[in-house]
Amino acid sequence: MSVSLQSFAQNYRALVFGAGGGLGGAFVRALAEDPRCGAVFAVSRRPLDLPGATTLQADFSDPDSIAAAAEAAGADGALHLVIAATGILHEGTALQPEKSWRDLDADQLAQVLRVNVIGPSLIARHTLDRLARGPRDAPEKAVWAALSARVGSITDNRLGGWHGYRASKAALNQMIRTLSVELARKAPGAACIGLHPGTVDTGLSKPFQRNVPEGKLFTPEYSAARLLGVIDAIGPAQSGQVFDWAGERVDP
Repeated sequence: MSVSLQSFAQNYRALVFGAGGGLGGAFVRALAEDPRCGAVFAVSRRPLDLPGATTLQADFSDPDSIAAAAEAAGADGALHLVIAATGILHEGTALQPEKSWRDLDADQLAQVLRVNVIGPSLIARHTLDRLARGPRDAPEKAVWAALSARVGSITDNRLGGWHGYRASKAALNQMIRTLSVELARKAPGAACIGLHPGTVDTGLSKPFQRNVPEGKLFTPEYSAARLLGVIDAIGPAQSGQVFDWAGERVDP
């Protein structure tokens, strides 16, 4: 699916963290192919080769590397779109979603919170001030977005389980809401949102795809295109909220 973001300024500048993941890479490729996009910066832990993008490296274990990547991306102009396409659900046998409270482990909880909450928060710290603003009477559109999940909804939680992952995404949603309040005062044309991509055929969902309904397992390219469409459609009035791939608001 080709994408062209019409609501952003011509030659808009985009920055994607987590470009080494399936969905993050799909975001980068889609943005690099948009003729209206002037520059795409792709940040990952390991070196990447992504045609059309300027690649940078950063790791959540090194906060200075996040600051350096943001500084490099914003050196030649303001950013119009920042996507934190990062997250963790499992990591081999060392980290698995909890089925019971008996599975709760301090080290595993700390790891999930570090990646799913602290990491995007540090990205926000170093990128929100770099968003395009424009004059007060004609603010320029900019969007800061992070990958959330429907399981982060507290009101929608009827199944339980996945304690740490659910809690981390709920905390991320609260962070997004809190950031949006401050952002509205500083950049009235900007929005800070969460995105639920659906179940995407990547390594994150691979062990849990057995019960996905037919037609609901998305390719990274499809999910990225749909989410970019959501980003193109929203504005400051939707800031602080979480939206799914179809543009529907996810209950807090």
